[in-house]
Amino acid sequence: MKLVKTLLELQSLLASYRKKDKTIGFVPTMGALHNGHLSLIKYSKEKTDITLCSIFVNPTQFNDKKDYEKYPQTPEQDIEMLEEVQCDLVFMPSYDEVYANDIQDNFTFGSLETVMEGAFRPGHFAGVAQIVSRLFRMVQPDIAFFGQKDFQQYVIIKDLVKQMQLPIQIEACPIVREESGLAMSSRNQRLSDKEKKEAANIYKTLQKAQQLVLQKTPQELKKWVENEIEKSKGLELEYFDIVDDVDLQSISSWKDKGKKVGCIAVFCGNVRLIDNIVFIL
Repeated sequence: MKLVKTLLELQSLLASYRKKDKTIGFVPTMGALHNGHLSLIKYSKEKTDITLCSIFVNPTQFNDKKDYEKYPQTPEQDIEMLEEVQCDLVFMPSYDEVYANDIQDNFTFGSLETVMEGAFRPGHFAGVAQIVSRLFRMVQPDIAFFGQKDFQQYVIIKDLVKQMQLPIQIEACPIVREESGLAMSSRNQRLSDKEKKEAANIYKTLQKAQQLVLQKTPQELKKWVENEIEKSKGLELEYFDIVDDVDLQSISSWKDKGKKVGCIAVFCGNVRLIDNIVFIL
């Protein structure tokens, strides 16, 4: 595994691989890696010849400065984990390396960025688009892999690639969960053992909702989930919505277009957690 910190060295290496007709898989991360990230590396290794993981904590996508300051950073541990799964390249650029060009691209995503995460984290997806677009230009991967836990982000990044007219395939990989069912997240490191047990009720509630999908309308099921989370000790619901998987708009009927995805954001103590479930009808 090679550790790269400059764009010049990165592009030189990637050019040498492309001369040999090697396909490039890309997993962008903000570090504090866990098994969910490692599963993306494994998917990439199965589908491409060379797997590159980037580690960069991007300040522009945090709408809360305190959240950015609390974000865990474990670079030495991250590198060890990537070596264990035989990642080929690790790109750890400095802020100046990433944002050497101060020109800001203006991406707009319409209603995709005004619902759910966009409604509660203004400016978040503008920051995501800035860093992902820059990394995509730097790496120019064949396939980029993202976790399905950040479902809205996955949909927006697909739209970003379309706007940029880049020949990059965006692939969503299944959510990896802890034994309790809690979706793996770097933020879980900030949870106490007690809070982790409480947070496990998020997915348990989504699973129960799946069992009720044929007994309730979308509106009734939304209310049921909201009530269940409110009854859960230690949890505070920010939002729960059932949306289609294309436009991310609230559905009014199970017969509406596309797959139906239940997306949720919950505070457990001071830690904000997101999760989702694709409802099987």
